[in-house]
Amino acid sequence: MGDHTTHKNSTGETLFSLVYGTQAVIPTELMVPTKRIRDFDESSNDEGLRANLDMLEECREIAAIREAINKKKISKYYDKFVKPLSFRIRDYVWCNNEANRAENTGKLGPNWEGPYEVIEISATQSYILAGLNGERIPRTWHATNLKRCYI
Repeated sequence: MGDHTTHKNSTGETLFSLVYGTQAVIPTELMVPTKRIRDFDESSNDEGLRANLDMLEECREIAAIREAINKKKISKYYDKFVKPLSFRIRDYVWCNNEANRAENTGKLGPNWEGPYEVIEISATQSYILAGLNGERIPRTWHATNLKRCYI
């Protein structure tokens, strides 16, 4: 119940209000009367609930807009620290052993295998590799699974 009645930073609303269109009354408010409980008028309550339900869709749209703005802000902050990897043809790279799953060497085994040579760039940050003997590796590799090798 506590999670449903807490205002979320991303939307500015409580989950309960986004579902039912009104704020929930928690048991603590009944024990220790708040202004909202003291000012409660049962006769005008139905009119207020209907008005809140009429405004519910608009409230949800505003919450969705706030959430999108918050997501964009977080993404912008995160992207400041991302260093994009890119390789050129004839660069040497190590491949992440976990991504390849060619051999299960256990916990103490090597995390990287190779070195391999980049022979072709197939798509955005996707590379085709070959071994040092020139034998082509059967699949493409994304840049996040590669690490530059300095030979």
